[in-house]
Amino acid sequence: MGRIKFGILGCGRIFYTHVEAISQNEGSVLTAVCDIDSEKVDKAAAEINIKAYYDYEEMLKDADIDAVAICTPSGLHPEHGILAAKYGKAVITEKPMAITLPAADSFIKTCDKYKTPLFVVKQNRLNMTMQLLKRAVEKNRFGNIYAAHVNVFWQRPQDYYDSAKWRGTWEFDGGAFMNQASHYVDIMHWLFGEAESVMAMTATMSRKVETEDTGSAIIKFRSGLISSINVTMLTYPKNFEGSITILGEKGTVKVGGVAINHVDKWEFEDYDDDDKLVTTSNYNPPNIYGFGHTGYYKNVLDVLNGNAEPDTDGRSGRKSLEIIRAIYLSAKEGVKIPLPLNRR
Repeated sequence: MGRIKFGILGCGRIFYTHVEAISQNEGSVLTAVCDIDSEKVDKAAAEINIKAYYDYEEMLKDADIDAVAICTPSGLHPEHGILAAKYGKAVITEKPMAITLPAADSFIKTCDKYKTPLFVVKQNRLNMTMQLLKRAVEKNRFGNIYAAHVNVFWQRPQDYYDSAKWRGTWEFDGGAFMNQASHYVDIMHWLFGEAESVMAMTATMSRKVETEDTGSAIIKFRSGLISSINVTMLTYPKNFEGSITILGEKGTVKVGGVAINHVDKWEFEDYDDDDKLVTTSNYNPPNIYGFGHTGYYKNVLDVLNGNAEPDTDGRSGRKSLEIIRAIYLSAKEGVKIPLPLNRR
């Protein structure tokens, strides 16, 4: 296709991250932006010198675009992505791809029907720290992995939730696991494979929201690995840690920092040339999103030009959603939930 023309739907917190990623990839250009908030979209369009739309379907009909980045509330991702697919546009959706599995399945099936690529953004996989960790797992440097623990200790004050009516709702957002920890659940599946079962507890301890602000889950993988993920949005006074620790027969690693951006511990029985890259892999992200969107868009361009396969397509993006839905079911019913998940 050559030069790929993008439109973005939604001018929220993640909008400018997509703008920057598109601008940093040669062969891509942002040509249109849409939001129902006319003041917000007019401001964004003027800053970037592109056309503003207030009606999404109008943008799909009239704008010169090949693909749409969906940056709207999570519960609307399937609806907006499905409409783009019907107009023959490739779809890039922020996480999570949906709030429920039926919605995710409908999203995937529609993109299949119209033969439109579906990309689910999982940019943390592209962090250098995570690339090193992935290679260490694939090379079996840990030997038998005995434990893996993820912590997401962040701060979301009440005014964050009050800033938009959809935040903290079951219909459009989901809670700390679905929204803030979604990428971390994805990292666990990406590293360790298929999950076998989940046990979880969640609570709404402080924030005035429908969903949870705190929770813990134990995930058993088919490999036999027992892992945990602990999440809270109540950390004082600001985001403290987004980390993963792996304890193995021949290695111990902790990747920490505020968003898995710093290697705190890296020790293996046997040397590998990757060990020389540990220090240079550390970075200070401007925000919790990191720098992975630029690399993610590089893959989108390669796929649309017929030179690659998607790093994370709809079916891959569904995997972490299934685990999160199992976490919520377990917390609600107080029982262990087996996977794959037949209930919704």
